[in-house]
Amino acid sequence: MSVRMAWLSLLLLLTACGPSNVDERNGLTVAAALGGDEVSGYSRAIEARDFVFPHDHGPHPDFRNEWWYVTGNLQADDGRRFGFQATFFRVAIAPGMPASTSRWATNQVWMAHFALTDVAAGRHHAFERFARGAAGLAGAGASPFAVWLEDWRMASIDGDGFPWRLRLAEQGIALDLTLDPRKPIALQGDRGLSQKSAEPGNASYYYSATRLAAEGSVTSNGATARVDGLAWLDREWSTSALGPDQTGWDWFALQLDDGTDLMYYRMRRHDGSADPHSKGLWVAPDGGSRRLSADDVELEVLDRWRSPHTGKTYPSRWRLKLLPSGREFVVTPLVEEQEMRLTVHYWEGAVEVTERPRGRSVGRGYVDLAGY
Repeated sequence: MSVRMAWLSLLLLLTACGPSNVDERNGLTVAAALGGDEVSGYSRAIEARDFVFPHDHGPHPDFRNEWWYVTGNLQADDGRRFGFQATFFRVAIAPGMPASTSRWATNQVWMAHFALTDVAAGRHHAFERFARGAAGLAGAGASPFAVWLEDWRMASIDGDGFPWRLRLAEQGIALDLTLDPRKPIALQGDRGLSQKSAEPGNASYYYSATRLAAEGSVTSNGATARVDGLAWLDREWSTSALGPDQTGWDWFALQLDDGTDLMYYRMRRHDGSADPHSKGLWVAPDGGSRRLSADDVELEVLDRWRSPHTGKTYPSRWRLKLLPSGREFVVTPLVEEQEMRLTVHYWEGAVEVTERPRGRSVGRGYVDLAGY
């Protein structure tokens, strides 16, 4: 199947053939991608389950949607800074196994995103690929662990578990990293069940590796540099997530210099208000974690940025206060223009974290803004 045919298959699946889910200028809406329609025949995230590693690093094809999501901040030997995103998405076209025994038969479509922010150059590069989950074009396996789309690949270096190697290259932009965790896996939500809206089943199974040592090379602007830094892995699988009154989210993954990691996502309703299912996780330097509810976090937008390409306006600087501890942070993009202008338009970029009242840098991270 050609890339265009794969794109059409994914589009038909996610929009349920409804034109209201597609904006000609701004692409497919996130509500269409993660809504609750067409769920019969798929497994759903209803109750907490036991996670088994490294098996759960591999695919869960009985669920409709799944992704392997890695973001990170890197620094070269000469001090240059980079942010990166690498995501592999699996989407089922239909539940069950395909009836045909042909090696080309599949009920899975794959999409992958690759982005690199070159901070010194003030440039953000974003790329997208599609493929069928057949004939080796794209797929995932648990033993040995690997997920790939053509030559974009993330795989265990030796066996099923960590460390992993991540390799992506497109149009002169390349990333080759070894990823090795410095903390245990953290389960999000209720023991890994992350409820996104009120309806049972509008949830995902969700875990994170919040502090991965990242080391390797980055190629940008015609030059290759040795880099190291920190990365963050999010793993989710689900069949539906957003409810009919939800339009998107603001997601923060922050890695502080004192060894603490913070994840918080604010689910947004159509009127712009925060949904009570917003939540997060505070991970201590020793790997111990504490859940955060919407009542534990105060989030204020301090600035906004309007895309000259899509006309979308995104939040662009935030004040984030943790009410239980009283700690207060300001989160600022390293480059304002980190918009992913792909089939689904969203903003995802590298950020700097400072702490009030001193205003000194205390960490770095990534922010994902979907549904704007």
